[in-house]
Amino acid sequence: MRRSIKSGYLPVAALLLAASVAVPAGQAAADDGVYLTTLRAAVASLPVAEENNDGYKRTSFKHWTDDDHDGCPTRSEVLQEEAHAAVTTGPGCKVTGGLWLSYYDGQEVTDPSKLDIDHVVPLSEGWGSGASAWAAHRRELYANDLGDPRALVAVSAAQNRAKGDKDPSQWLPADTAVHCQYIGEWTAIKLRWGLSADQREYTTLNQIAATCPDSKLGVILAPPEDAADSQVPAK
Repeated sequence: MRRSIKSGYLPVAALLLAASVAVPAGQAAADDGVYLTTLRAAVASLPVAEENNDGYKRTSFKHWTDDDHDGCPTRSEVLQEEAHAAVTTGPGCKVTGGLWLSYYDGQEVTDPSKLDIDHVVPLSEGWGSGASAWAAHRRELYANDLGDPRALVAVSAAQNRAKGDKDPSQWLPADTAVHCQYIGEWTAIKLRWGLSADQREYTTLNQIAATCPDSKLGVILAPPEDAADSQVPAK
C-alpha cells in the first residue's frame, strides 16, 4: 500500500527503486530514487514536445488491477489510503463508510460511490506525451501507480468528469486555493514517468508556477523498465 501524503513534496525517505528516467541537470537522485527540486525548477525542466494522441484507446492502459495480490484492486486501495475516517471493506474489497475530502473542490464525501479515482495526469494525456511508445506492461504500471500518492486521487465525480482528459491549460480544480498544489502534482507525475508537455501546457504551468510559492518538490522516479517493459509496444 502507498503512504497517504498530499503535501507539496515528499521526503527523501520514500522507498522506491531508482529509475531509467533521466534526472534533470543540476539535480541528483538519492539511492531511493527521489530527487528534491523546487516547483518552478521542476516545471521549467519538463521536456517540451508536440502531443500526439493518435491510436489512443483507454483499453491500452489496463487499470484497477490488484498488483500486490492482497485482494484489493487499485480503486479500493486509494479509497482506503485517503479516507479520513475508518472504512469497512466487504467482498471484493468493496469500501463502505469513511470520509473523504475531494481536494479539487473542497467537498467532504461520505459515500465512496460518489467518488472517482482520478489519474492526475490522464491516461490519454500520458499516451500523447510519451506512453504510446511503452509496452503494455509499463502502461499498466502507470494506470495503477500506487508508488507515488500524488498519481491517483479520490475526488468528486463531478470534478473528475469536468476535467476529463484536459491538461492544466484547459482545466484547473474548482478550488483556486489548490492550483499551486495541483500543478506541482501534475509536474511531479510527468517527471516521474518521463512524460513531455506540449507548448501551451508548458507555458501555462510556468505562468501559474510564477504566482505560487517556490516550495520544495520531491520527484519520485518510476521503477526501472524490466524485460516486460522492453517488449514491442502494443497499440
